[in-house]
Amino acid sequence: MSENTSPRLSLVVPLHNEAGTLTSLYQEIKEVLDNMKVPYEILFINDASADETPKILRQIKGLDKRVRIIEHQENYGEAAALSSGFKFARGDIIVTMDGDGQNDPRDIPTIVAKINEGYKAVTGWRQERNEKYLTRILPSVIANRIISVVTGVNVHDNGCGLKAYRGEVVRGVIIPNGFHRFLPAVLGVKSGEVAEVKVKDRRRIYGESHYGLSRIKEVIRELLTIRFVIHNPKLWRSRFRTISLLLLSFTLIDGALVLKSRDISKFSITLILLGFTFISMIIFYNLKRVVAIQEDTAFRRKEW
Repeated sequence: MSENTSPRLSLVVPLHNEAGTLTSLYQEIKEVLDNMKVPYEILFINDASADETPKILRQIKGLDKRVRIIEHQENYGEAAALSSGFKFARGDIIVTMDGDGQNDPRDIPTIVAKINEGYKAVTGWRQERNEKYLTRILPSVIANRIISVVTGVNVHDNGCGLKAYRGEVVRGVIIPNGFHRFLPAVLGVKSGEVAEVKVKDRRRIYGESHYGLSRIKEVIRELLTIRFVIHNPKLWRSRFRTISLLLLSFTLIDGALVLKSRDISKFSITLILLGFTFISMIIFYNLKRVVAIQEDTAFRRKEW
């Protein structure tokens, strides 16, 4: 593919401290994409790696003009890295995969073949996962089931990084931090517009996972908000501002009345109101953050 040829396929690979797997992963990717016989480009999104990742990327780019590198000046996270990929990718089909080597590039042709059937999005469904059951697999199964119920998009493995989208679905989309876990639902893709493909899950051979049980709090926060993010976050931000203020007012009034009456048995209603106020405020501040990110597209990044 010449530099002036528009790619049919864009592969977006977020990276953060993946120097140990980067060279071998690139070689695997190149072999697979060359065999597909379609014009392609590879976008490596370096999310402010502190290891040898930038140096290796420069070496790779010096050998392959189809490689593009987007450099984040700060560690913004996976959602921002995907957003950068969606901004710069030129392909009709955009494929994403993790940079840790656990996704197998040999599954890319199957993913692309499925999206060529007319689906807006295709997501990988990892089989025989090489991770600890209690700390990684079981929480993932539970979370995926909840996400499917909340979003209405029935996907078994939202956490799989290997996905494909029609270009028009993701072009220029900005994903708020944490909401990459809800792709493709957060893009507005309906259940019938997404397909799943069983893919291989490989053992991480270098570095440590960036994810674990510590992310449960973030997932719960995002779960409370996702329905409102999908259906007009600006409108719901305004509504939840009003709801939060009303609930807070009712809570304070009820608490004052209970204290005045000195009937502690009635304090349970105050606690219930306080709980709803707390949840409402979490949703409001999360929607406020989502809208701010969507309105401010200026990640500090550059292409080289």
